Amino acid sequence: MKLGIHVNSDKHLNDVIGITKAAVSKGHEVIIFVMVDGERLLENPAFTDLSSISGVSMSYCDHNATHMGINKSAIPANIVCGSQFNNATMVHEADRVIVL
Repeated sequence: MKLGIHVNSDKHLNDVIGITKAAVSKGHEVIIFVMVDGERLLENPAFTDLSSISGVSMSYCDHNATHMGINKSAIPANIVCGSQFNNATMVHEADRVIVL
């Protein structure tokens, strides 16, 4: 199963980490898309380290990141700097999507 996690808040870091690790431990793939206030988490290594876990792919909305003044140069290269197209792709490819 592919689980999509739409992160639009910076208030649920521990939940995102826990759900992601639990899903991967059960053999599921996780697709994470980040936008709006969730992009503040892109400056937190505890969040961005999820991108190094096998079975996890991450992307974020460049427009929102630019607007919020996020330091994009500190974001790991394996996290895709994208757009709402990446959000739509996640929704299309995932079997289930949760929003945090």
